[in-house]
Amino acid sequence: MSGHQGYGDIFSGHTRKQPRQIPRVVAERDLVAEDAATGFCGAVVGFDRSYDGEFVKLEDGKGRVRLFALREAAFLIDGQPVTLVRPTTAPAKAPTRSASGSTRVAGLKAQVAKASRIWVEGVHDAALVERVWGHDLRVEGVVVEQLEGLDHLADRLTEFRPGPGRRVGVLVDHLVTGSKETNLTTGLGPNVLVTGHPYIDVWQAVRPSAVGIAAWPDVPRGEDWKTGVCRRLRWGTPQDGWRRVYTAVDSYRDLETPLIGAVERLIDFVTEQQ
Repeated sequence: MSGHQGYGDIFSGHTRKQPRQIPRVVAERDLVAEDAATGFCGAVVGFDRSYDGEFVKLEDGKGRVRLFALREAAFLIDGQPVTLVRPTTAPAKAPTRSASGSTRVAGLKAQVAKASRIWVEGVHDAALVERVWGHDLRVEGVVVEQLEGLDHLADRLTEFRPGPGRRVGVLVDHLVTGSKETNLTTGLGPNVLVTGHPYIDVWQAVRPSAVGIAAWPDVPRGEDWKTGVCRRLRWGTPQDGWRRVYTAVDSYRDLETPLIGAVERLIDFVTEQQ
């Protein structure tokens, strides 16, 4: 009996340790949190959603904004691990302005597409135009199509046959004096308008602050620009980089002025009464 009592003394007062509970904190605007993986610390300024999950936007004291996935125990508050959750609020009033800054049309129904078109060089150009000007384009019934490269422009124009009421607006990357792009887009007639921006790629037309960097890095001529950017910023693959760029754009305020002006001119041109 005394032996059994001895074992009882050894284990008395010992209980199985309960797993630590990570608190869930509502990510209200201006809440200051730190990303546990990178050490980036900033205030909550917004949220975004993409095909691979929800993200919170943090802005640090230098005005840099970065996106972080809302994962379990991914953040620190006062040095303690927390799980940030998106606030649940009553349905907000419908916005009166679209992402482009124009007046939003309530109860919009799909319009019959006009004969006129806006052509862009690639899928990323088309996605950013849709993200910011999609509402305006649906109001006007304007379709955006991809050229899959500016070298196809002449053949596409021959096939399309622009004319009165059948205009083409073309958005071009790296449209600067003396460039190949300029040479390919001159003398196309009164029913074709070419506008563009001076940047090497449409990514560069997104403000650096929107994607949380000080500036877009320089990539030497001959190196693939997107790959070079992702390597220098440690963004992973160009697909990873594109996800960062795309989800960082909420409105025209996240874009550089040359791109905004170029798209606005194209929309005016293809919707002008003739």
